[in-house]
Amino acid sequence: MNANHVKIVRNAELADTHIHLEQYPPEDAARMLREFRNEGGEFVVAVSMNLESARRTERLAQQYPGLVRPAYGFHPEQPLPNATEEEALFAWMEARTDGSAGTSPSMADTGADAALSAADTGDAVSLSAADTINAVSLSTADSGNAVFLPLVDSDAGAEDDPPRMTAVGEVGLPYYSRLEAAERGETLDEAGYIRLLERFIAFAARHNLPIVLHAVYEDADIACDLLERHGVTQAHFHWFKGSEATVQRMIANGFFISFTPDLLYEEEIRQLALLYPESLVMSETDGPWPFEGPFEGRSTHPSMTAEVCREWARLRGLDESEARAQLLENARRFYDRN
Repeated sequence: MNANHVKIVRNAELADTHIHLEQYPPEDAARMLREFRNEGGEFVVAVSMNLESARRTERLAQQYPGLVRPAYGFHPEQPLPNATEEEALFAWMEARTDGSAGTSPSMADTGADAALSAADTGDAVSLSAADTINAVSLSTADSGNAVFLPLVDSDAGAEDDPPRMTAVGEVGLPYYSRLEAAERGETLDEAGYIRLLERFIAFAARHNLPIVLHAVYEDADIACDLLERHGVTQAHFHWFKGSEATVQRMIANGFFISFTPDLLYEEEIRQLALLYPESLVMSETDGPWPFEGPFEGRSTHPSMTAEVCREWARLRGLDESEARAQLLENARRFYDRN
């Protein structure tokens, strides 16, 4: 198969609603997306770590329109951006919303670049350690008869007509960084992270955008407080873990969660799958994050959502085709905005 074409699936059945696609080598991302389409994939939601990550994510969304839906934000498990970096990110995001008429993306990029170059350190936005993850090459599994369309050149329309952002994300609170700090005998000051999260939530509310959250255990309660304060109901808590009281609060608010491949072996997640309403759950991989159990030694791939669907169906007593249809419909309902 020509590497510059992607399969159009007539009967889509899968969605990966949370993947760090820009962290894969480009050739691996291209191959995975082709394979995902071949196996019934409809779309992936590609989240970002910071401004540089968002720019790479945007290029992927331009190259694979419709298949890659971009979300922009700042991952909380890294040092906070300085004031100049923060303003540059929000200016860049603002130019990619439905309300950005009159502000050209190229002007926003220029402003962001100027802001970053003016920073005291003169450095670009810091990338977290996760940005250095290299995905292991995946075997090619192109098969069957299909219709193929040429991909859009990654530079085409980059300045004049970038894709509108699908969601704000990934944003949240630094639960794991706080644990690591405690193990070192240190205290992590979360005030700045809470302030930044509230700014992202206010941005999502202003532009009527979904928001993708990294907020687990007690941090989820803080996130719920902020979401309720700003009247945001389109909230997706990815790879969620938390108390039953928090779960019930999230259900009452209509917040969505998503399951990763660890649904096959983590008892805490399996119990959550039994509790959370079928209409408020989706599938994801959080790739390139690696998984254990039956996925040990395998590179994380969007098509692993098929195994998530299969296991969720088994837990809920559903037919697998019914489970796939439900999870895809939920993903469409939450993310079909552009």
